[in-house]
Amino acid sequence: MPESVCTIDRLLENARFAIGVQHLSQLPADEGAEVAFAGRSNVGKSSAINALTRRRSLARTSKTPGRTQQINFFELDDVRRIADLPGYGFARAPREIQRHWELLVHEYLSRRKSLRGIVALMDIRHPLKDLDRQMVIWASQQNLPLHVLLTKADKLKRGPARSALLKVRSELQKDGINASVQMFSSLKKDGVEEAKLKLAEWLLQA
Repeated sequence: MPESVCTIDRLLENARFAIGVQHLSQLPADEGAEVAFAGRSNVGKSSAINALTRRRSLARTSKTPGRTQQINFFELDDVRRIADLPGYGFARAPREIQRHWELLVHEYLSRRKSLRGIVALMDIRHPLKDLDRQMVIWASQQNLPLHVLLTKADKLKRGPARSALLKVRSELQKDGINASVQMFSSLKKDGVEEAKLKLAEWLLQA
């Protein structure tokens, strides 16, 4: 096993919840390296983070979309972090509050110097919805590195899943978006090691 994988394994397994941020003034010190996880409210962000860290309940999962109403930071060590962004699309909250989340996330992604990349999660059965496209296009315009996880890959048979993967890669390329794309299943743990390699590439630069 490559040394980088062993290192990122140790870091992820040591992950701990650090702080939930609702205002920019609460953000951790902008130093070291962090990776942000972004996606629709029902795409499985929390499950993906739990699968990558091998922790069953590090990030809280819920059957109610929009449960994450702040940016949740998980410390891997003194200089490396994961940021779990509020889900978009189905949040059950007044429009005023949703707008606050949107501005918070936009300002965070725009200003954060320690941000090394964004893991954009999309349901493999319904990828590149309008809000997903907005996210990846905006991130690309900001020159933020992107890695797309096509979640819930266990819901499709191998052929259709492969076709969905190739289609997403093709559409992103057609839109001029430079992003790596992979299949992922939190339930089956498929794609976990591939995702860890991307996290190692970004986080071990710190």
